Amino acid sequence: MFTGIVEELGQVAERDGSRLRIDATVVLRDIHLGDSIAVNGCCLTVVRWGDATSTVTEAPDDDSFVATWWEADVTQESYDRTSLGELQAGSPVNLERPVRLQDRLGGHLVQGHVDGVGTIVDPVPDLRVQCDPALTRYIVEKGSITVDGISLTVVDALDDGFTVAIIPHTAEVTTLGHKGPGSKVNLEVDVTAKYVEKLITWHASAGGAVESSTEAVAS
Repeated sequence: MFTGIVEELGQVAERDGSRLRIDATVVLRDIHLGDSIAVNGCCLTVVRWGDATSTVTEAPDDDSFVATWWEADVTQESYDRTSLGELQAGSPVNLERPVRLQDRLGGHLVQGHVDGVGTIVDPVPDLRVQCDPALTRYIVEKGSITVDGISLTVVDALDDGFTVAIIPHTAEVTTLGHKGPGSKVNLEVDVTAKYVEKLITWHASAGGAVESSTEAVAS
């Protein structure tokens, strides 16, 4: 689980088939094999990491060791259904470690499970993103939306997308400051909305079944 508060702007060092290597330092503090790191809002698993001279799968005892890169295996499904498929060497990426129970929840609850890919229509600071109409029913004015792993507040909910206001700091320390019209971004809607929809749909369906059963007994 994440918060949508980007910790570090990393950079893709190499993409070799399913293996993705990313240059970073901040998110690699206290790293362990199998840990999760969100990359542009996609939850990926750390499989190995290292510095300029070594590769490790467990933290060395030497306190002077500072990791400068890490790797994850990305399935073809993830490449196909997110903007990760467009990454190449040199691409900037938003990075965030999972939230801990004692941490402040600065953004909102983010799963790292991308719901769809949007397209930037207007760049920062008045960011407008176009997306699949199937997602817009979960987007409301002043609600939360995750764009490339960044927790943002919706300004306007549109029929074909939404707008958000981006402050200079966010543009500077995240991928949004590097993206223009036509760029793809990963989107994750508020999971609460999906649960509410599921429960309402189930309740309506169950209610209809109960009424049918009652009518059958009465007849």
